[in-house]
Amino acid sequence: MLRPDCAKWNQTLSDLQKLAVTAEHPRSRERFQALYEIGSQHTNATQWARAIGRDDQTVMGWVHRYNAEGPTGILYKHNGGRSPFLPRSRKQK
Repeated sequence: MLRPDCAKWNQTLSDLQKLAVTAEHPRSRERFQALYEIGSQHTNATQWARAIGRDDQTVMGWVHRYNAEGPTGILYKHNGGRSPFLPRSRKQK
């Protein structure tokens, strides 16, 4: 069964739970909460995905990425989208 490997990153389930509350971005908090719930065996990735309205492959990807890259691997990073019409400096005038 797919579980986050906390020991590999010198973390505990409590650490994941704290990150689920304190992470800066809501998407990061969602990912850490998923890792905590799956790691504590309250649920599995498929059940958790269904409960939060995500695709099960997405949630499993979070677990795989955490296991491969650690907690920094699942932090939300804006990596796309349309550029703003006006540069930031022109918006503030």
